Amino acid sequence: MSGPWKDARGVIVTTTPTIEGQSIREYLGVITGEVIVGANIFRDLFAGIRDIVGGRSGSYERVLADAREQAIAELQAECASRGGNAVVGIDLDYEVIGANGSMLMVSASGTAVKV
Repeated sequence: MSGPWKDARGVIVTTTPTIEGQSIREYLGVITGEVIVGANIFRDLFAGIRDIVGGRSGSYERVLADAREQAIAELQAECASRGGNAVVGIDLDYEVIGANGSMLMVSASGTAVKV
């Protein structure tokens, strides 16, 4: 994340603890958004081949990007439901879970605020 940006509801999200040019009027609490995605067996097969011959795995990169965007969208929706208009201090975490690491969890957390 290179700076604050807004979704369709006008909720600003940023990894920084403040928003330049804005003052935080009210803190609404810590919020989270989690997304768990399953790995596709064919994607795994082709990623394994790519690992052997080298190169980037575009299919995994797309899955990660989509999961990250969904987790942030959940944060924005939760913030809006609490009456906020920004989420500051966002932290993103990635975990492999499930049998044989068959699932990927992307977790986003931050503080909902009114600016």
